[in-house]
Amino acid sequence: MRQVTFETTYPPEAAHPFHRRMMSGGPVTRADLLIWGPTAEVTTLTWFDAERAAVADVLGGVESTTRTHLVAGDGGTYAFVRQSDYELPGPVVDLVAESNVVFVPPVRFEASGAVRFEAVGETDALGAFYAELSDQFPTEIVRARQFQQWSAPATLTERQRTAIEAAVAVGYYDVPRSGSVADVAAAIDCAHSTAGELLRRAESAVLTAIVGES
Repeated sequence: MRQVTFETTYPPEAAHPFHRRMMSGGPVTRADLLIWGPTAEVTTLTWFDAERAAVADVLGGVESTTRTHLVAGDGGTYAFVRQSDYELPGPVVDLVAESNVVFVPPVRFEASGAVRFEAVGETDALGAFYAELSDQFPTEIVRARQFQQWSAPATLTERQRTAIEAAVAVGYYDVPRSGSVADVAAAIDCAHSTAGELLRRAESAVLTAIVGES
C-alpha cells in the first residue's frame, strides 16, 4: 500500500466557511483539523495558529456551528466544534465517502486556499481518487511513499528518559537554548560526560525511530 500527501486548492466559493474567512485575510493563516468523524454532527478538534479572539471570529462565520469550546495551547488555539452540517462542496463529500482509500489526520487548511491531507490505499485506488479530485479542483501530489504501520515509541532506558526530562526542565531544548548539559548533569546528579552520553543515546533512539517511520 501507499501513503500519498495531496494538496488541493479550493476557490473561495467552494471552501468551508471558516476556511473562506481565513482566505480573506487576518491573523489566522493555518488550521490543522486533527480529529473528525463519519457524520457531520460529531465534535471535531482543530488547531489554529492564532489567539482565541481571532479563532472565535473565524468560527463565527460558520452558521452550522452548534457548540464551540476554545482552549489556548501550543502557540495557538485548539477548537472543539460541533456542527449540524459538513458545509463542504457536495461532490467533495461524495468523493471522500465513495473512494476506496482512507484519510489520516491532520487536514491542513492554509490562508492561500490550499488544503493538504494524506490518503492511504492501493495504487489504483489512489490514482482514481486523484483523477476525480483533479477534475474538480487544482490538485497535486506532494509526496508518495510506502505505507508503514505506526510503530511503538522509541524505547529509552529509565536513565535516558530521566536525562531527557531533566533537559526539558532546565531549558536545554528551548529555542533559544537556556540550559546546558552541565545543568542536566546537576539535575540528575551525574558527571557532565555521563549526562551528555545519556542525551545523545536518547536523541539517537528517538530520531532513528522518527526517520524509520517516515
